[in-house]
Amino acid sequence: MACAAAAPDGPVGLLAYRLDGDTVEIVVLHAAVRHRGVGTALLDALAATFPGREIWLVTTNDNLDALRFYQRRGFRIRSVAPGAADDARRTLKPSIPTHGAHGIAVRDEIELVLER
Repeated sequence: MACAAAAPDGPVGLLAYRLDGDTVEIVVLHAAVRHRGVGTALLDALAATFPGREIWLVTTNDNLDALRFYQRRGFRIRSVAPGAADDARRTLKPSIPTHGAHGIAVRDEIELVLER
């Protein structure tokens, strides 16, 4: 499922999520223009749509921008899976890059959960 943010001149953001029982997993959060409040507005809309449900996501260790964004909005690190990105690259998705943002090796997965 997804929700979108739009401005008079067209779409400005998208949040895709997956419902699983009492939890909501954020699969994709994209803002066409950063630092304008679009991502925050989409997160707020998701939380308002599913009050009382746990909201969580997984990102990789190189995604410093996402880690900063989510933690500033109340998400906490719930778990770290060392080597999970390496394993996924070998067994499921060879297209996962070996290096990502800022030249950091993509190795681990980090699960974040929204604290309420």
